This record gives sequence, C-alpha cells and structure tokens, in this order.
Amino acid sequence: MLPGYFLLPGYARTRAKMVGAFRVEKRMASLTLKNIKKVYPFNGDDAKKKKKKGEPEKKNNLQITDEGVVAVQEFNLDIADKEFIVLVGPSGCGKSTTLRMVAGLEEISGGELYIGDKLVNDVAPKDRDIAMVFQNYALYPHMTVYDNIAFALKLRKMPKDEIDKKVKEAAEILDITQYLGRKPKALSGGQRQRVAIGRAIVREPKVLLMDEPLSNLDAKLRNQMRAEIIKLRQRINTTFIYVTHDQTEAMTLGDRIVIMKDGFIQQIGTPQEVFNHPHNLFVATFIGTPQMNLFENAKLVKENGKYAVKLDALTVELSEDKQAALTKNNVAAQDIVLGVRPEHITLENTGIEGTVDVSELMGSSVHLHVTSMGRDVVMVVSTMNMTGAEVAALSNGNSVKYTFPGHVCHLFSKETGINLEA
Repeated sequence: MLPGYFLLPGYARTRAKMVGAFRVEKRMASLTLKNIKKVYPFNGDDAKKKKKKGEPEKKNNLQITDEGVVAVQEFNLDIADKEFIVLVGPSGCGKSTTLRMVAGLEEISGGELYIGDKLVNDVAPKDRDIAMVFQNYALYPHMTVYDNIAFALKLRKMPKDEIDKKVKEAAEILDITQYLGRKPKALSGGQRQRVAIGRAIVREPKVLLMDEPLSNLDAKLRNQMRAEIIKLRQRINTTFIYVTHDQTEAMTLGDRIVIMKDGFIQQIGTPQEVFNHPHNLFVATFIGTPQMNLFENAKLVKENGKYAVKLDALTVELSEDKQAALTKNNVAAQDIVLGVRPEHITLENTGIEGTVDVSELMGSSVHLHVTSMGRDVVMVVSTMNMTGAEVAALSNGNSVKYTFPGHVCHLFSKETGINLEA
C-alpha cells in the first residue's frame, strides 16, 4: 500500500492504487552495452568494388571497410535501473540503429549487450522483456484503442479480467479512457501517441524504448507530450531509452544524454554537464539554441601566471575553475577556437564593435545578428530592464559594443577541436 493512501480523497486513492500497481509489479533492469558495433555488409557489385580498393573510406560521414558500412562502433554505455537515457544526434549518426540493436530488431555485429546480468545478443526480441514506441505509432487501424492496447496481453493468453484491468489502468494514467472504443483514425496525433505508449506500458517491460515518438507532432503537441512523458516516467518507474534529433527534448527529458555523430559517442553526461562543459566543437554547437558562437581568431595567453583570452581588442581573464583546469592539463599559450553562447554575451559601452544586421524581438529578449570582425555573431539580450527607446536602439544598421565574462568562455584546440579543459 502506498504511504498516506487512506489520507487521499476517493478519486486520488483510485489513481494512486493504479499507479502503485505498475510500480510494485515492475521488474527493474539495468543495461550494459560493451563495444557495440553495427556493420551493414555490402551486396553484389558493391562488395567487388570495395575489395579492389582495400582502404577504409568515408561515405555519408560513415566509415566504409572491407566488411561494409560501419553505422555504429565502440559504443559503450552503462544504464542504471529506472534511468532515463536520451540518444541524440543528427540524422544518420547511428542512434536509431543502436536502439534497434537493444530491441533485437537489428543484429549486433560486435560487442556485448546485457539486460540485467543476462547476455542478450542472440535472444529474440519477444524474449528480451522490452517494449518499443515507434515514430509512426504503428497502431492497428482496424482495432479499437482498447484492442490495440490489449493486443500483446491477448497474445500472452492472459485472463480477460486481468487484461481489462491493465488496459483501463493504462488508459487512466494516460488520460485516454474516453477513447477506448474509438479507432485510431478518429484520434489526433497526440492521442494516437498516448495509445502507442499505453500498448507498451501494459506489458510492464524491463526497458521502454522510444524512437523519435514526437517527431510527427506539431510544436504545441510536442510540448504537451514532452510533459506527459515526464509525468509518465514518474508514475511507471522503468528504464527508458529515448532517441531524438531534437536537443530540446534531450535536455528536458534525459537524466543523461548520449550525443552521437557518425556512429561514435561524442559525449555522455547530464544535460547541465554537456551544456556547460562540451567535450568538443561538435557537442558545443549541437547543444544549445541559438547555436554557440565560435571565434577562430582568438588566442589563449598566459600573463603574470594567469590565463586570459584575447579576441580582437578585448582581453578577458578566465575564472578560477578554468585557471585550475588549464593548469592541471599544462595547457600552453596558443591560438584557439573560442566558444561563447549567445545568452552569455552582454552589450556594454566598451568592447568589440559590431553592426546589427537582424534584430528579432522575442518578447522578454531580443535576438541580434551582428556583423563583427567579418563574421556573424548571435546575441540574446534580455529586455526585462530596458526602456522602449533602448530596445529600439537595437534595430538593424545600428552599432553596438559587446563583451563577455571569463567564466563563460569555452576553449577548443584548433588542431583537434577538443575542449582544452577536458
């Protein structure tokens, strides 16, 4: 029985009992992916051509070897019970392929996949105790919502009264009870996605996989469904692996984010870690909207035992934590790529000069595109404490001066693109 159960009003008691049923009966599972690799072998003439060349090459940013096209390689990740992991990256980076290998829908070319303590490389999808929610919902159009949710339970030969109980509990949690008698064509996109999620959670899987489930929805529905998934996660304590190309979804949903590019993991960390301490230039520009500004004409200097950044006529001394990290790594003075996020740039009476090209008023802030040092610099300026005249002064064609503090600077090697503090 849940704590404080008898102190709840009748409706809340019913809801708590339903949610509690999912929690109590749930079988938790951790996952371990060790050196997971996926290679799509060549067919026919492609294989013959490859044999003649012999050397690895690149096609669509993926490595091609004598084995075939390498879609995922050296993928290592430990996922704890009840953790919400988000795989994020651009199209073709290998995130959906990784998810499908976990589901058993794609054969693993190399490495080991454990669910709990069990090696499942050669275990059939139906025996892995996982459920998957697809991008296109994958509902049966001729079945009602009730029958769609109940389908997997019927295949298990579960008693009718138990099926009925589980379907109604899931429908109550997802707020789709009133739609149980309808067919999918009579539902909106968000309602269909709830049905697809309901069909997954009634199975009470060890792991719930979600492959870009919100990509077919409009912006408003995406925001609503994102909130629903957060609530759902709190109610049905299970392990989630969620794939998306949308970094907003990744930042708001994940306990940890796995950022991928060209089949490789670029960084693993909490949303705050990858935002504040990007491992390389790719992560720095992929995470954050608007995108981080990169200045390739910056210099890292060391004066009087202190590190500072020089950009144009501006010299900015770095914060103590950055001083410590650079000293620990014994970083020498050098030309660098300096990264500064748009929201960390401030307008001042002195600083680097620029001319406003585009001014976009976004309510509580204005987004400026400024031509400075021969390049476009994006700034997000708060209007909360500005007068109307001050906001109007940020219009196209006007001159501005800007600067930034030392604690917001991101320092990247010009040669490797790696963060010098890493």
